[in-house]
Amino acid sequence: MIRPVLTEIGIFLIPFAVYALFLAATRSGLFVQSSWPITVVARQVLAALVLVIAGLIGLAHFSGAAPNSTYIPAHIENGKLVPGRDS
Repeated sequence: MIRPVLTEIGIFLIPFAVYALFLAATRSGLFVQSSWPITVVARQVLAALVLVIAGLIGLAHFSGAAPNSTYIPAHIENGKLVPGRDS
């Protein structure tokens, strides 16, 4: 469960990292407050939220089992644990 959460956090941080790389490449003050005006930060937050929503939709749509599959839970056969699976 932690992997999808960390993935979405990483996706959220992409616009900020790209802007920081842009500031570093143009030799603007990366840690100067005037390089991060509120309008730019607001646009980055909006872009980050769009990316996160798209990521969540993609995760819900493309991950998991097929809609009509049957889950067979983990069980013991001949003294060995057989992991759960979809069939």
